[in-house]
Amino acid sequence: MKLIHISDIHLTLPGEEMGGLDPHSRFARALADVGENHPDAARIIITGDLTHWGEEGAYEALKAAVTGAPVPVRLMIGNHDDRATFRKVFADHSIDANGFVNHAETLDGVRLIFLDSVGDKTHAGHFCAKRRDWLRAELEECDRSRIFLHHNPMEIGLPAEDKIALVAEDRPGFRALLEEFADRIDYLHFGHVHAPIHGRYAGVQFASVPSTGNQSLPDLSEAEFLQGAPMEPGYFVLLINGDDTIIHQVPFNWTGPIYTAGTDWDDWVKPDVAAAE
Repeated sequence: MKLIHISDIHLTLPGEEMGGLDPHSRFARALADVGENHPDAARIIITGDLTHWGEEGAYEALKAAVTGAPVPVRLMIGNHDDRATFRKVFADHSIDANGFVNHAETLDGVRLIFLDSVGDKTHAGHFCAKRRDWLRAELEECDRSRIFLHHNPMEIGLPAEDKIALVAEDRPGFRALLEEFADRIDYLHFGHVHAPIHGRYAGVQFASVPSTGNQSLPDLSEAEFLQGAPMEPGYFVLLINGDDTIIHQVPFNWTGPIYTAGTDWDDWVKPDVAAAE
């Protein structure tokens, strides 16, 4: 199974920039790259910050963009999103019994679980008891799963970023679920940090994906200010085969030269040595 993981597209009202970039153009390039190179993917999963200011026009633009997407899309909200406005524009989107944008589906025997980790007027993540109960029910009913959410549910060693991770009071309950069901959770995927970070948490492997816009700079000492720059964006291609997961980071916005080389030993011989022979 092949999945495409995209995050933090931060769409604005069309024509408005975000961080000096056109987020709509960036997102369109990402979708076009997927269509050209990965039309065989089962899903495109976008883990939140669908918009930058939660405006209805931005969600309408997103709706138009994903309607023609080359692969079926699954949407999740992030801290820059507005749940009510999202639900207004995507009126048919699945929600749980409490109105959170929690939803799930099964592909190739794996339960893909999409979580709503958004709080009210805060950039930090929240996952209350009602949401944990919903997640528990999903995990109890499946043999294998893969969890997607917007916020990093753990501290990642970046002090400023960790201020807006999943809040400390919700972290233990979420971790306890991961530990309890670690044998049936293949992977944990999230966005939010605008950077590729990989590791293992509560017995579960995890990976965060870059943004399609600005990327964060990994400052392990800065405690107050988030730092970012218009470095090359990317998305992830997840190649899943049974218990194995391979993750490729795709730099879809690259416009520089591309060099090719063979794989035989002589293809890499130093030029002056090859000439002497």
